[in-house]
Amino acid sequence: MHRITVSARVNLSHLFWLRSLAIIGQLCTIAFVQLFIGVQLPLPAMLFVIAMEVAFNGVTWLRVTQDRPESNLELFGQLWVDLGALSALLFLSGGTTNPFVSLYLPSLAIAAAVLPWYLTAWLAAFAVACYVLLGFDNVPLNLDNPANLFDYYRAGMWVNFMVSVCLIVWFVARMSRALRQRDTALGDAQQRLLRDERAVALGVQAATVAHEIGTPLSTIAMLTEELRDVARTDKGLAPYSADLELLDKQISLCTSALARLRSRASSTGARQVVSEWLGPFVEQWRLRHPHVKFELVDNGPGDFALDDTVAVGQILTILLDNAARASRDFVTLRAYAAARAGYVDFEVCDAGPGIPSSLRASLGAAPVDSTQGGHGVGLYLAFSSAARLGGSIELNDVTPPGSASGEVSGADDGTSAGAATGSGTRTRRARGTRAVLRLPAKQVKAGEAGQANPAAAAREVAASAGSEIGSGEGPGRPDAA
Repeated sequence: MHRITVSARVNLSHLFWLRSLAIIGQLCTIAFVQLFIGVQLPLPAMLFVIAMEVAFNGVTWLRVTQDRPESNLELFGQLWVDLGALSALLFLSGGTTNPFVSLYLPSLAIAAAVLPWYLTAWLAAFAVACYVLLGFDNVPLNLDNPANLFDYYRAGMWVNFMVSVCLIVWFVARMSRALRQRDTALGDAQQRLLRDERAVALGVQAATVAHEIGTPLSTIAMLTEELRDVARTDKGLAPYSADLELLDKQISLCTSALARLRSRASSTGARQVVSEWLGPFVEQWRLRHPHVKFELVDNGPGDFALDDTVAVGQILTILLDNAARASRDFVTLRAYAAARAGYVDFEVCDAGPGIPSSLRASLGAAPVDSTQGGHGVGLYLAFSSAARLGGSIELNDVTPPGSASGEVSGADDGTSAGAATGSGTRTRRARGTRAVLRLPAKQVKAGEAGQANPAAAAREVAASAGSEIGSGEGPGRPDAA
């Protein structure tokens, strides 16, 4: 992604250096023709014009150092001053007979690259008017040897052509590239704004739903409690005691999620070292899926800290929940320093059926249809949250560990992953999904690792592991066939 360049450095700095080179070129040309060609120029008047250019360029440099955007009228004024100074120097050195009169064209090319058409038209009209006036009134060149005038004129035309080519190719190309990069960056910013607006809309809907279901949940909890009391004395309800107990726990999870939703609106995440935060987070997540065969490869780097562990926990909860739904026999999580400096990667792998090709283009761009009972917004919110934190999520198909060739053979007794048919076997290709969450992290020193408040860290981990985004419905695993 390109950087949005809204500073005055975009074009004014180019004009500053262009004018600086022009001033140096003017002084060198005046000295050369005065000393080696024998042209008698009105030096006081020409040096006065160049001194005014130097003073104006100094003001331009002060403007460049200010971090605020330049306006089109400001650029118009800069180019108008350049054309005016060029016209004054040409008036004092032969007018239209000066071989450098075509230097009007590079300035107009720059104007066409950075200004609207109507301002460029005004500059073009000004240049044409100056050219016409220079043909009628100017200070003629005074040469010691007029017989060599044509040779001097041809040499000057050659130098003028080379200078014009260099100016147009170098400066105009750089300005155009800067403008294209700015347009591209603005387009990316608009896309991010649209994505954030959709995420905010989903958040408003979630808050509305949370407000609406508060009363029904209280009613269900009250009825469940009454049924549990009745089940203690009623033999007909006694077999359902365990189910009522489970129902009561699920209701408690829902009410605690609503409470976290309200508290999250007025709190922010705390910075914690990855290696200290990841272990407690995994312990909290394991309570959600106790029957999943899960492995934490390591606790992550101990020299990187995350600014908002609550948001990171919400994203990881969605990725881990989706992996657990797709593959109850194999889910792994690994955190490590990314190849890109200042970033940490969280890698979640499963042995599920993989990502359907029909969903690849829409993953992260919009909510997708769930294949396992979810509402199809979890992964979309995960992508949006990762982008808000300055990170990204990558989803790829992988071959899970345990099958070197990528195939799993079915045994004759029918107990392995491949399905046995009689005494023969058949094979299926093992697939899985690798989700990599890449987030910016700040590197900390060894002595700073233990400065976090353990109680606050535990609260943040609990909030992130059971947050309203993670505990809600993700896309139900987009790689489920």
